[in-house]
Amino acid sequence: MKKVLLLSLFVLLGQGLFAQGFQISVNGGLPVGNASDFADFAINVDAAYLFEAGYEFSAGPVIGYSHSFVDFTQTVGPITIDLDDVQFIPLAARGSWNFADAWTFQGDVGYAIGVNDGNDGGFYYSPRIMYWVSPIIGIAAAYRGVAVSNGGWNMLTLGVEFNLGGTSSADVE
Repeated sequence: MKKVLLLSLFVLLGQGLFAQGFQISVNGGLPVGNASDFADFAINVDAAYLFEAGYEFSAGPVIGYSHSFVDFTQTVGPITIDLDDVQFIPLAARGSWNFADAWTFQGDVGYAIGVNDGNDGGFYYSPRIMYWVSPIIGIAAAYRGVAVSNGGWNMLTLGVEFNLGGTSSADVE
């Protein structure tokens, strides 16, 4: 009886979770600005939990992981400088607005924690636009920036967003 009760509770809570709007995105990125001098490519993964906040608008927390692959080695006399990959864990608030059929604008604002040695992190921001090819799958283009002590770590990204809830994808017919 306990197993049936626990399973029922798990199913009911799970339905409530997905009804709010759980999203996962996977993106590939090209570093721009100062970051392009050191890195060639980046991979980003985000998870957001959005709450319906008004007509065609939702908001909520987002956490992610960003990994930029650095290809930088410089030799000065007998000293060789080889930089590590750059990694961040962004913690942010996301706003999402469905402005037209199948189109959504989102914006993230928060702080990106630096993971690799010598990376203190900084202010994080990411505006993005999405086209929903179905109520579950969207194509996202974004600009991601982290204001770090020596300027910024910025990239343009393109990826796929999976909407596992019903509050932030536009109606696709």
